[in-house]
Amino acid sequence: MRNAILTLLLLLSAIAARAQQADSTAFKGYLLNKEYNVYMRINFHDQDVVIPGQEVFGQMAGYLCKENTVYCWMITDVTIDRNKALLEMANDYGSEDLTATLTRENDSVYTLRQQSGSTIKVPNKSKWQKLPATLTFILKR
Repeated sequence: MRNAILTLLLLLSAIAARAQQADSTAFKGYLLNKEYNVYMRINFHDQDVVIPGQEVFGQMAGYLCKENTVYCWMITDVTIDRNKALLEMANDYGSEDLTATLTRENDSVYTLRQQSGSTIKVPNKSKWQKLPATLTFILKR
């Protein structure tokens, strides 16, 4: 009986450790939306992401950027609640900001939903392109 209890406790500890390890890899990596050619670099746990060419902003939780541009939306604050993160974002000029959620649908699919504030706009062929309020991103490994 004692061995069974010990085995059960070890099994539960291993399951808890595995769940904690899985959580530390969530909300971390390179997310891509091919339709609008935008991506996100995120690490909500360590908040150690630096925007290339814009190191003056220091380390942060992440950013959203259009391919082949330097314009970006910085993630200035993040709160994680299980598979959903509440984001505070601002453009790199500091002139616009918004609140959004990023939901982890599964191991490789994330959904960004703009909640309030400005609309995300990115440069596209010398014009500003408004992004839809809901975007799906795929985690690139």
